[in-house]
Amino acid sequence: MKTNLILLLTVLSISVYAESYVIHSPDNNIRVEIHVEEKITYSVAYKNLSFIKPSPLSFDFAFSPRLGEYMKVIQSDMNTIDETWEPILKTHKQVRNHFNQLTLEMEEQRFPGRKLNVEFRVFDDGMAFRYLLPGLNSKPELELTSENSTFHFTNDYNAWMVDYKTYNSHQESEFFLKPLNAIQHAQLTGLPLVVEAGDSLYIGITEANLYDWSGMYLKVDKQFPDQSIRLVSDLAPLQGDPEEQIRVNIKTPHQSPWRVIMVGETPGDLIESNIILNLNEPCKIPDPEWIKPDLCVWDHWWSGDVKMNTETLKQYIDLASDMGIPYQLIDWHWYGDPFKENYEPSDNADITTVNPDVDLPEVLEYARKKDVKCWLWLNWKHADNQMEEAFALYEKWGIAGVKIDFMAADHQEMVNWYHKVVETAARHQLLLNFHGSYKPTGIRRTYPNLVTREGVLGNEYNGWATRITPDHNVTIPFTRMITGPMDYTPGGFLNRSHGQFRAGHPTQVMGTRCHELAKFVIYESPVITLCDHPDHYKNQPGTEFIELIPTIWDDSRVLKGEIGKYIIMARKNNDQWFVGGMTNSFARTERLQFDYLEDGKYEVKLWMDTKLSHEDATQLKSETFNVTPDSDIDIEMAPGGGFVAIIKPI
Repeated sequence: MKTNLILLLTVLSISVYAESYVIHSPDNNIRVEIHVEEKITYSVAYKNLSFIKPSPLSFDFAFSPRLGEYMKVIQSDMNTIDETWEPILKTHKQVRNHFNQLTLEMEEQRFPGRKLNVEFRVFDDGMAFRYLLPGLNSKPELELTSENSTFHFTNDYNAWMVDYKTYNSHQESEFFLKPLNAIQHAQLTGLPLVVEAGDSLYIGITEANLYDWSGMYLKVDKQFPDQSIRLVSDLAPLQGDPEEQIRVNIKTPHQSPWRVIMVGETPGDLIESNIILNLNEPCKIPDPEWIKPDLCVWDHWWSGDVKMNTETLKQYIDLASDMGIPYQLIDWHWYGDPFKENYEPSDNADITTVNPDVDLPEVLEYARKKDVKCWLWLNWKHADNQMEEAFALYEKWGIAGVKIDFMAADHQEMVNWYHKVVETAARHQLLLNFHGSYKPTGIRRTYPNLVTREGVLGNEYNGWATRITPDHNVTIPFTRMITGPMDYTPGGFLNRSHGQFRAGHPTQVMGTRCHELAKFVIYESPVITLCDHPDHYKNQPGTEFIELIPTIWDDSRVLKGEIGKYIIMARKNNDQWFVGGMTNSFARTERLQFDYLEDGKYEVKLWMDTKLSHEDATQLKSETFNVTPDSDIDIEMAPGGGFVAIIKPI
């Protein structure tokens, strides 16, 4: 549907080539000002609170002067889009895509007279801009050395930030709370960057629709005497460039990814936002009915002494069948040892030939009889070597999906490789889970066979480290998860209280059983991979909740939460609501309200910590009671605790 244009455009003649524009969000709360004179700058305010000062935009190329200075607007186009669409991988049944748009076509007023277009979109939940490089006759192929997208924050705000230290990482680390001026010049700040710009203003900086470009990071550009600080984009360098000078090879016409500034009055607003999906293309899979998100079990070294053989795989298939879970992930070593030293991919691996310890036809037939479909793990280099042949074979075998691992890069070639894999997998009706991956940028809208990805410091680190704390667990929903699904692999049932955790195998997890159960509600992942051993789920309280949890949702709401302290979320599937809450290292009592329910009476099944959970983290209790939308109840969470609930209409 279309609406009348809600766009205020002001053109002021400041000098012969100076022009200014103002564009608002549809609800008029976000104001973006663009000024074109010696430089192209933009600024952003929310409800009259300016949080981004005029920030210049430009490019540097090899063997060319800077592009973005002394520009003149030769044409401006304004329009409004208001439409709805239905996602395949749902956190909401429908998504509204409503924005005001301004496109500026510009030309240099000095030699060599190049052109540059910049497109701005302003939504109720944020704004975004991207660059459009028209075709150039004089030099159609360009080597981009620096994309100078800047973010000049008006104050030294506090922010949750992650330092990946290198461009070649699995993007698995903690988000720490620091003032912006604590960012060191050598620091490689990953996305998203979440900024607290006021008591009721939270900002998320990230990117969307990343394709044929390198992944973006942030570095300090300049610190100012007025305590403001300007950050600048920093792109991953091309592979094979020894001096790391070239960031992107461009053949015009070309467009950049979207540079996104998410805006919310609460940190939960960032989780609920669909701006990243809205900045991606509609679904390109003609008939996506074969895409079936759900739970998956996993024969992983994490859960104990797990061997790669037929008997072990059948044990996990039995677990999936007993719990009503449709997927089983067959992990590494199914096609032999995939690595040399230092996790370098082996040279002679063949992903169409099965480890002799595994009778794969027998395993797949056993799984079929149990109504379970199998996934296969692949090293990315081996997948690259045999992609078309292997994917066609997996389709013939009836494989449901592939988990591809150890890419650890987001330079332009790797970004394009992701797209090649997604498109190839879609042709062979294979679901995808990327591990060792970069953050999501919304491609799951266009290719929803990409059901989830890692790029998160998740449960597997409990096998050798003490980093997966309850405090971390209640930070990542507001940071990493605002960009999209994260395959954290929840479900560890060797739960340990304060002071009792030890790293090693079989792997334990910090926090209570209910804290772990709440991850199934709070952490977005259309395919959720359970991490633990079959023996650890047998006759254990809480298993019955996992058997009932869906993975896609008709509605998702953050009811309460503070970054790094606690979070309570409610998600709806058909006529049922699933609620989950987690706290950090400290006990907490929170009042749970039900005012999001429609009129009527409801039955609530609640799993929560007990008075003994702070000593024995596996302890929980459950109770059933009735509520109406006017009801409320106090929930006590132990240190590192939580709760879950299922709400059904009566």
